[in-house]
Amino acid sequence: MYASNTGNKGVISLSEVKIGENDSFETALKRFNRKIQQDGILAEARRREHYEKPSVKRKRKEAAKRRKMARKGQ
Repeated sequence: MYASNTGNKGVISLSEVKIGENDSFETALKRFNRKIQQDGILAEARRREHYEKPSVKRKRKEAAKRRKMARKGQ
């Protein structure tokens, strides 16, 4: 299980999709995939897949900040 991006440390939020009687498995799976994509759970899982050293994390964040500033400047 992965925590969502709500900002609450230690709180685990699960994604849930209600399935109606007439819903097929494929449509329910598509809705579930869309929901976890919106909640950012897949991105969080990929980010936590391997340990990232603090120095690497800092460099990645600074590079993202520079890219963001460059986009705003255009």
